[in-house]
Amino acid sequence: MIALLILPLLLPFALPPLARRALDRLAPAVALRAITGSAVVLAGCSLAALGAFVLTGLLKLPFFAALGDLIRPLHTASDRYVLPLAAVSVGGLAVCAWTLARSVLRQVRAFRAARTEAGRGPAAGDLCVVDSPCADAYALPGRPHRIVVTTGMLRSLDGSEREALFAHERAHNAGGHHYFLAVAEVAAHCHPALRGVRDVIRLAVERAADEAAASAVGDRRLTARAIARAALAGQGGGVERPAFVPGAATGPVPQRVQALLAAPRVRRRAGAWAAVLLVACAGLSCVASATGMVDFHHRVEVAQGEAER
Repeated sequence: MIALLILPLLLPFALPPLARRALDRLAPAVALRAITGSAVVLAGCSLAALGAFVLTGLLKLPFFAALGDLIRPLHTASDRYVLPLAAVSVGGLAVCAWTLARSVLRQVRAFRAARTEAGRGPAAGDLCVVDSPCADAYALPGRPHRIVVTTGMLRSLDGSEREALFAHERAHNAGGHHYFLAVAEVAAHCHPALRGVRDVIRLAVERAADEAAASAVGDRRLTARAIARAALAGQGGGVERPAFVPGAATGPVPQRVQALLAAPRVRRRAGAWAAVLLVACAGLSCVASATGMVDFHHRVEVAQGEAER
């Protein structure tokens, strides 16, 4: 049982390189869903493994064994391994809960501030203009969705580049990309290895919006130029916004521009293998955690059944 529950804690370290490989070989929108789904599964399985270690350690103590109707403490591996693992798991879960709670509070405050700032400027449909010398543009979720752009950004781009920028931000809102970014932020607090996956998901979100914008305006070079100029104009900083709010000038812009200028490549075999590896990593974590939990439940039932003999 111990070995099975350790595996879900180790597999997340394999996901960042697999995620980067998948993004290089799959269409950005497909890679975004595959990587995010794998991150969710691995985060959940790692938390389940930590919880199982905590329960196992508690049920080896006479007081908690009595509360669980066990006639004697749970019989598993040696206390030399179980109790230290349980103590480490308690600490890990506490750190996860603390950092996640702090992140949620910070994101909520930033989101409210961004919505308030957007509400102060004039709006035309879904477009909201904020009077600020800082060049910035981002897609703000909510009811209704907003595309927020500063006057500094509008002055930095010509008319066609503005249309490409707006198409990029509309693609974020239409694709629900803020959900993917929010999930990535939560997963990053569940396991330290998933922080690297969070960065890949952010890049996948921007790549997917880049492709959608290029398709909407019908010009990949124009879209690449708009993104590059927006990024250069926005180097001075912009308004503070939550991590789940995507913006056109975020992420590794040179890599995004290079992808737009290059002709789209169809690599079905490489893409299929990348998807298979992601599914295999997530599936193996699920099987290991589920098997470990089933074994744990069986041991508890055996210990409870001994009370009736």
